[in-house]
Amino acid sequence: MTSVEERRIVIRNDHGENLVGILRETGSKDLVIICHGFQSKKERIPMVTLATTLGREGISAFRFDFAGNGESEGSFMYGNYRREAEDLRAVIRHFRKNQHLITAIVGHSKGGNVVLLYASKYNDVPTVINISGRFHLEKGMEGRLGKDFLQRIKQNGFIDVKNRKGQFEYLVTQESLMDRLTTDTRAACLSIDQNCRVLTIHGSRDKIVPAKDALEFARFIRNHKLHIIEGADHEYTAHQDELATVVLDFVRAVREDRNTAELLQSCERAVNFIKARI
Repeated sequence: MTSVEERRIVIRNDHGENLVGILRETGSKDLVIICHGFQSKKERIPMVTLATTLGREGISAFRFDFAGNGESEGSFMYGNYRREAEDLRAVIRHFRKNQHLITAIVGHSKGGNVVLLYASKYNDVPTVINISGRFHLEKGMEGRLGKDFLQRIKQNGFIDVKNRKGQFEYLVTQESLMDRLTTDTRAACLSIDQNCRVLTIHGSRDKIVPAKDALEFARFIRNHKLHIIEGADHEYTAHQDELATVVLDFVRAVREDRNTAELLQSCERAVNFIKARI
């Protein structure tokens, strides 16, 4: 049985803010980085479930809070997709310096968009898993901001978002709203290298992000696999095991292909060495 050590790690981003995360270390150099969604944190499902399942397979996993979320420093900001991609960049740099091999980046909901944005810009991770990401970012805002949000933000320059009890939750500025509206998901998908393997997972009963968005990712990402989990909601509340299995199988297949390629290269070098000696 794989021995797993869990420890808290703090990583500074490019804005001088400390990002806090939990590393489940198995002793393997392979590492999967898990990113949470909007107003979420590393302790929520499915982040914990995924890290635990990967650990049982002998794959190390790191789940962390983006700046302004959970335990991490910084102010919460609406939108913020590009900046969260840079938070992910800081995390990846940290672990590469510590000799980890980043096998995959996994994002849930908004985190799904973030990992895809990262892949489109940096092209240095072989596997990307987008869980319930939103393709059409111009949609889904009325439920949080109200139907007249564009008119109100033009008049006041901001919107105070309150919960069902009327309590203040967060501020939406015109700048942060435009950050979301100008994040081009289609362009990002088209920019992902064809050698990067992308898996999109979506629940058929997702009431927050419609499952049809998953079909759009499939249209525009070249090396793409789509998996719909029947009956699952946005957080896979009753489908945690199935979600974790789908993620694990995809990561495991990529590792096996990589190990096979390395073995073939090693054999080829050995054959060439023998030929040179004859």
